[in-house]
Amino acid sequence: MAVRSEPRWFKSSYSGGSGTECVECAYVGARLRVRDSKCVDGPVVAVRAHAWRVFIRALEGDTLAMG
Repeated sequence: MAVRSEPRWFKSSYSGGSGTECVECAYVGARLRVRDSKCVDGPVVAVRAHAWRVFIRALEGDTLAMG
Protein backbone atom coordinates (compact mmCIF):
# COMPACT_ATOMS: atom_id res chain seq x y z
CA MET A 1 0.00 0.00 0.00
CA ALA A 2 1.39 3.40 -0.99
CA VAL A 3 1.96 5.98 1.72
CA ARG A 4 0.14 9.24 1.01
CA SER A 5 1.76 12.34 2.38
CA GLU A 6 -0.20 15.41 3.35
CA PRO A 7 0.28 18.59 1.29
CA ARG A 8 2.86 21.03 2.67
CA TRP A 9 1.01 24.32 2.81
CA PHE A 10 2.86 27.64 2.57
CA LYS A 11 1.63 31.22 2.69
CA SER A 12 1.52 32.71 -0.77
CA SER A 13 3.84 35.63 -1.42
CA TYR A 14 0.83 37.26 -3.09
CA SER A 15 -1.11 37.46 0.20
CA GLY A 16 -1.58 40.89 1.66
CA GLY A 17 0.12 41.93 4.89
CA SER A 18 -3.02 43.17 6.64
CA GLY A 19 -3.98 39.73 7.97
CA THR A 20 -7.29 39.70 6.10
CA GLU A 21 -6.03 38.27 2.79
CA CYS A 22 -4.31 35.03 3.77
CA VAL A 23 -3.87 32.59 0.91
CA GLU A 24 -2.01 29.31 1.36
CA CYS A 25 -0.75 27.09 -1.45
CA ALA A 26 0.53 23.53 -1.70
CA TYR A 27 2.04 21.69 -4.65
CA VAL A 28 0.68 18.16 -5.04
CA GLY A 29 2.17 16.44 -8.06
CA ALA A 30 1.48 18.57 -11.13
CA ARG A 31 -1.29 20.50 -9.38
CA LEU A 32 -1.40 23.46 -7.06
CA ARG A 33 -3.93 23.70 -4.26
CA VAL A 34 -5.09 27.03 -2.90
CA ARG A 35 -7.04 27.67 0.31
CA ASP A 36 -7.95 30.37 2.79
CA SER A 37 -5.53 30.06 5.72
CA LYS A 38 -8.23 31.24 8.12
CA CYS A 39 -10.45 28.32 7.08
CA VAL A 40 -8.10 25.35 6.69
CA ASP A 41 -10.96 22.82 6.71
CA GLY A 42 -12.86 24.79 4.08
CA PRO A 43 -12.87 24.48 0.29
CA VAL A 44 -9.66 23.99 -1.67
CA VAL A 45 -9.17 25.04 -5.28
CA ALA A 46 -6.94 22.72 -7.34
CA VAL A 47 -5.39 23.85 -10.62
CA ARG A 48 -2.59 22.58 -12.79
CA ALA A 49 0.71 24.13 -11.73
CA HIS A 50 1.35 25.35 -15.30
CA ALA A 51 -2.03 27.11 -15.41
CA TRP A 52 -1.26 28.79 -12.07
CA ARG A 53 2.08 30.09 -13.37
CA VAL A 54 0.37 31.50 -16.49
CA PHE A 55 -2.25 33.16 -14.27
CA ILE A 56 0.39 34.74 -12.02
CA ARG A 57 2.38 36.00 -15.04
CA ALA A 58 -0.79 37.58 -16.41
CA LEU A 59 -1.38 39.34 -13.07
CA GLU A 60 2.21 40.57 -12.98
CA GLY A 61 1.97 41.89 -16.53
CA ASP A 62 -1.48 43.40 -15.92
CA THR A 63 -2.80 41.59 -19.00
CA LEU A 64 -6.04 40.32 -17.48
CA ALA A 65 -9.17 42.12 -18.53
CA MET A 66 -11.21 42.88 -15.44
CA GLY A 67 -14.71 44.07 -15.95
